[in-house]
Parts: sequence; structure tokens; C-alpha cells
Amino acid sequence: MTSSLRDRLTLLPEVDHALATGRPIVALESTLISHGLPYPQNVEVARASEAAVRGAGAVPATIGIRDGRVLIGLDDDALDGLATAPSGTVFKAARPSLSAALSRTGWSATTVSATMIAAHAAGIRVFATGGIGGVHRGALGGPDAIHRPTFDISSDLEELARTPMVVVCAGPKGILDVAATLEVLETRGVPVVAVGQAELPGFTARSAGIRAPWSVPDVAAAAALAATHLALDLGSGIVICVPVPADVALPDDVARAVAERAAHEADEAGVHGPALTPWLLARIAEITDGASVRANTALIVNDARIAGQIAVRLAQVPG
Repeated sequence: MTSSLRDRLTLLPEVDHALATGRPIVALESTLISHGLPYPQNVEVARASEAAVRGAGAVPATIGIRDGRVLIGLDDDALDGLATAPSGTVFKAARPSLSAALSRTGWSATTVSATMIAAHAAGIRVFATGGIGGVHRGALGGPDAIHRPTFDISSDLEELARTPMVVVCAGPKGILDVAATLEVLETRGVPVVAVGQAELPGFTARSAGIRAPWSVPDVAAAAALAATHLALDLGSGIVICVPVPADVALPDDVARAVAERAAHEADEAGVHGPALTPWLLARIAEITDGASVRANTALIVNDARIAGQIAVRLAQVPG
């Protein structure tokens, strides 16, 4: 008999105990380890993110898939094993490919959508990531018949619409059509909230140049809003956007110009589909001489810290 998703979960003892005792937990994705950064930087950032969650008073649960099991929490050996897996051997798991990931041997890393699915199945309510996926540039077509729509829209948006979870990030990735991404999220009933500023954070830049649909002054207000959203049982997630630390942020105009340039080059090179995002991020790193990578790693750890603070506050809310 085929096992359900819950039957396929393997909880790290620390995470299992935290769930049993009501301690705050923060889920963390694993694609940044396998596909986002090179070794040893990938495992260093993963451990720094877990340390940031602990520093906020919560328990980290990095999620991955291995040999047909969904691992809710990775120990040191597992983190090292995933981080050092030979290139091309780690499968990338999202909602559309989750069944395939669970039907194969070896490692699979979870994207935003797969991490949300697994975390929700385990009973975890808060998830930290770098930036959410969304509507890619050109997904809705160009100004003329030559540029046909690609409909390249991340499954992250569908997951946010159907899985009630607090997702802490630095905004949609800067390589996306951010305005269209916000429109899709609004249509699907997903609140998008900026913390500490009126403008939407721009991933590696402090601002995306677009006013956030909603903003709150601080983490306490963000946690209160998230608690209300979850309590309403609307079925959707809520996106809490915190700006990248100012000391490593790319200038707003530079970040947008570089993203435009990289997107144009990808179009000329014929790069599309699942290969597009890692190609764009790698190209932007080249153009910025590594500055985008420094910003990306800093925002990942910062998001984990803020998510930990929110998880702690949610755990204090009755019911």
C-alpha cells in the first residue's frame, strides 16, 4: 500500500520533541545547500541560518528528502552529505516533482513549495527562505507578437495560496516580474507584508521600487498580523518581507539594472524553465563581482533570525 506524506516523515529527535512540547520551530529549505551556493559556503550558510533560529529562541528544522523519506530536520552528517553530494546528483523537489523525489534513491532538496508542504504536514507554522519565486519576466508575453508568453510562473505562488504558513523572506527574487508576482498573490488571497518600511524589499536590494501591499512597523506587529491570519483559517499563507541588511545591500538602481541585463542575456542564450533561476543568479554574481552573493547569504541568515522571533511570538499566542 502506498504511504501518505505523513507516513514518509522522519523527524529529527529535537524537532519531534519541540512539536510535542509546543516549542517554536522554523522550517528551512535545502535547495540553497544543493543548488544555491558552492561548498563549503552552502553548509556554512545553512549552519549560520540554524544558529540564527536558535539565537532567537526557536528550533531549526532544515528539510530535505533522502531515499523516499522526508527529513524534518537534518543533523550535521546529513547537512554535510547534502552539501558535498556530487554535482547533478541532487534532485530538486517542488510540488509538481515531489512524487518523483519520493520515488527515487539519493538526495532531493526541497524548494519553497516542497518545504512548505513538508513543514505543514509535520505541524510547523513558520518557514524562512531567501526570496520567493514568482512570475518570471516574459511569462505574460511582450509588447508585440514576437515575444510570446512563456507562462513561466513558480509553483511557490500556488503553494502560498493553498498552504497556511508564515513565510519570511526578503521579498520576491529580483530577477522576477515583481509587480506581476504581487498581482498573482493578491488574486490568490495571499497577504504580502513589509516590515519596517512602506516599500517592498527587493531581495538583494532594500527596495523593489514598489509600494508593499501592506506594511507593519516591526517584528512584533508582523507576528500579531500573522497570528490573526492563521487563526482565520483562510487556507492561504502569509508572506512577511524583511529588507536585506543595509551594510551588504546592493543599491536599488544597480540591483534592478543588473537583473534586467541578466534576464536579457538569458533570453538571448535561450535559457528557460528550471535552469533559468540558477543561471540568472550565477550571472548576476558575475556581473556584481560577488556582491550579490554576499547580500544573498546575509539576507538568508537575517530571514532565519526574524522567522525565529516570529515563531517564538506565535508560540505564546493561546490556541
